[in-house]
Amino acid sequence: MPSQGARAATGASTGPSMGASMGPGGPSCGALPFLIRRDGTWLYRGSPITRKPMVCLFASTLRRDLTGAFRLQTPVESGTIEVEDAPFVAVSLEWCGCGRNQVLSFRTNVDQVVCAGPDHPIRVDWDRPCDEDGAGAVPYVQVRPGDGPLPIEARVSRAVYYELAALAVPGHCHGAPCLGVWSGGVFFPLGRLPCCREGDMGDDDDGDGCAQ
Repeated sequence: MPSQGARAATGASTGPSMGASMGPGGPSCGALPFLIRRDGTWLYRGSPITRKPMVCLFASTLRRDLTGAFRLQTPVESGTIEVEDAPFVAVSLEWCGCGRNQVLSFRTNVDQVVCAGPDHPIRVDWDRPCDEDGAGAVPYVQVRPGDGPLPIEARVSRAVYYELAALAVPGHCHGAPCLGVWSGGVFFPLGRLPCCREGDMGDDDDGDGCAQ
């Protein structure tokens, strides 16, 4: 697998021989010299993989094991890789409907479309420090389940976060006033409201269906 990644990193025309099928993994290769940066850039031995089809191919083999570690797994071999934050980035957003009938569709940096809802929740860690630009906690959307309790997620880009914020409505989560968005019949809180007056919350969300 490392030699295949080297060809990808150098942009050579010869692609890797591994397939994108999701069969059981073969023998472990240990740690592989891959790094996925927080902005979604894939590196091999410190060099960016510039060919998007190659990144998409590697991404299709990405797994998250029972311990939460990320690995590339093919029917032939597997190995762990380093991920700075989430392995994917949500780079665009489309939506249709409104209120409880609204559906939010995210496109990731590997061109996978994910519709937020019960199977693809949006998660925001309110207690996590703000992002490096100080603009608030970072949302994540689940792309697919992992092999254990921790899923494989996409970090919502700052531009998409602002689009989400524009769609946010007042609601409650576990009794706490918040702003959040509806998608697929589920209310996903994005951030706490520091204070509110009686009646300001409206009837958009009564706490039922809150994802957190």
